[in-house]
Amino acid sequence: MGDAGRGRAFIGSFTSSGGRGIVVAAVDAATGALTETGVIDAVPDPSYLALDRPGAGAVLYAVSETARGSVAAYDIAGPAARPIGVPVAVRGEEPTHLSVAHGHLLTANYGSGSVTVLPLAADGAPRSPSDVRQFSGSGPDPDRQRGPHAHQVLFDPSRRWVLSVDLGSDAVRVHSLDTRAGTLALKGETALPPGTGPRHLAFHPSGRHAYLLGELDPTVTVCRWDAAAGVLEPVGATPLFPGGTESAVSPSAPVVSADGRFLWAAVRGPDTIAVLALDAAGERAELIDSVPCGGRWPRDLALHPSGTRLYAANERSGDVTWLDVDPATGIPHRAGSLPVPAASNVLFA
Repeated sequence: MGDAGRGRAFIGSFTSSGGRGIVVAAVDAATGALTETGVIDAVPDPSYLALDRPGAGAVLYAVSETARGSVAAYDIAGPAARPIGVPVAVRGEEPTHLSVAHGHLLTANYGSGSVTVLPLAADGAPRSPSDVRQFSGSGPDPDRQRGPHAHQVLFDPSRRWVLSVDLGSDAVRVHSLDTRAGTLALKGETALPPGTGPRHLAFHPSGRHAYLLGELDPTVTVCRWDAAAGVLEPVGATPLFPGGTESAVSPSAPVVSADGRFLWAAVRGPDTIAVLALDAAGERAELIDSVPCGGRWPRDLALHPSGTRLYAANERSGDVTWLDVDPATGIPHRAGSLPVPAASNVLFA
């Protein structure tokens, strides 16, 4: 499947909608072009992926976004991916996001509105859950917010705190992780305006600000982040459509440039990438442009480690599009695409 750990992309997909599992692709360093080199098809609906490097190896993790959710691990240190152990149930429904740090794997379970903690063995294999945190709450949207829906779980840049983003109850919760017991303790909760439907957040490279993308209300909320106290404080919101829109709009994924000058947000419905300029402090976001994503229904947006290209996983058109980013303006321009049925997530290794 290519060079060991370099120049590769792993692309999640929904097998229930025609996807083939995790597509592995080589990445051309000069052009950014993707070339498929293999497929990992061990679990259904591997919609989101995460990477860890225990010891000298490299381990890829995937959720199985099903009613009886699970996670799977793969050794990708060599040329061919090798399953590590067997898939492990997360004791939650429809896990849609995962993160790994401190020897633990965490999943956000959208269907059940919970977060699961799974300790990792020395070889990276996930063990049975050591904690499942069930949340409560609801929001005003009768279709999407009847109960909690954890959509993202991630460690802050300091790795001291775990943040969980709950679309169903319009909240972001901050937790501490007891690495010995493998349990979460709630530190605090940040409430968003009712009906925001927060989906994902991304941190500024300084670690002092975070940008929260609303799925139900197409806005980016700028938040101050206090890593010493574990406090997330909203300070302002920027509409992705300041003039309003009558079409169905469903933002999905925020990405921040490595230099902290730009924020990009994938927006399903109009199928665009919103381009926002950030001020020097990272505290203000201004919408400066919106460009086509190159396909339909961009479920995920990823920045290549070089910082020069964005990759949109376009679920409904079944492709991953790469776009070259103008370093002066931050505006991306389509450069090519790879067919990937029901694409959902892009991860570089």
